[in-house]
Amino acid sequence: MRGNPLAERAWVTLRDICDDYGMRADGAELLRVRSNAVFKLRNQIVVRIATAPDALTRLPAVLAVARWLGERGFPAVRPADEISKQPVVHEGRVVTFWHYVPASGRPTTNELGKILRRLHRLPVPPVKLKRFRDPLGEVRDAVLRSEVLPARRQVWLTDRIDELTELWTGMTGEEPPVLLHGDAWIDNLLRRSDGRVVLCDWDGVAVGPRQWDLIHTYHGQRRFGLTRGDVDAFAASYGSDLRAWPGYGTLMEVRDMYAIGIHIRNAASDPFSYRELSRRLDSLIRGDGHARWYMAEPA
Repeated sequence: MRGNPLAERAWVTLRDICDDYGMRADGAELLRVRSNAVFKLRNQIVVRIATAPDALTRLPAVLAVARWLGERGFPAVRPADEISKQPVVHEGRVVTFWHYVPASGRPTTNELGKILRRLHRLPVPPVKLKRFRDPLGEVRDAVLRSEVLPARRQVWLTDRIDELTELWTGMTGEEPPVLLHGDAWIDNLLRRSDGRVVLCDWDGVAVGPRQWDLIHTYHGQRRFGLTRGDVDAFAASYGSDLRAWPGYGTLMEVRDMYAIGIHIRNAASDPFSYRELSRRLDSLIRGDGHARWYMAEPA
């Protein structure tokens, strides 16, 4: 990711953090840089450097839920609490430490459905968690703060977000809320070397309607290359099919809008986000529900 300002700043922060805590930054591997910069150190510790403005208020609950899940034997990543009292703040960046999970092979949507069924059957933990009431709130804020969106597109987005938020409010609340992962996408499921799967990236953990965790897989067929067979396997293993839910179409539109938020936030400093924002927004304005979107630069 040479030349990527987000990655370059994250490397500087990583070196400073490693100096502060007596760890080695040499040989570190950058695993991801989007809403977080995620590094794996040679000592098998994962360092997550958050960029979201609400990270300091949100991450204590994320860590608490991860510990609570660990006590119950749920297959989730574990905080590396032996490093430091977490989270830590370095020059305005919020940092957490996690144990690395060596991955071997790609998990299946069938496995994702099973692990989400298990998650949604757990009680809500005794942790102060956000209530998932406004899925597009962060996107709305990003639109208002954006330095790259033309005025006419800001207006279109604001109006569309308001419309979708009203529709969302009218279709939720029929069922008791559950513990949500918040970003239950197949890429956040890791297969360990022993074959078992582990759910990672709990930054979006919340209490809310289970449909929000489910829509990610269906949206993966719409935008990111999953097949109908992938979705059918997911629905069968979860035990119900979201496509039969009356609010399915609206929820898919909400998820579409949600998925441009990260690129609005990063477009000014990340060339890929700038291009991907244009791709996604153009397809939304055209009403194209089948245009392919990308997680990384297409080959």
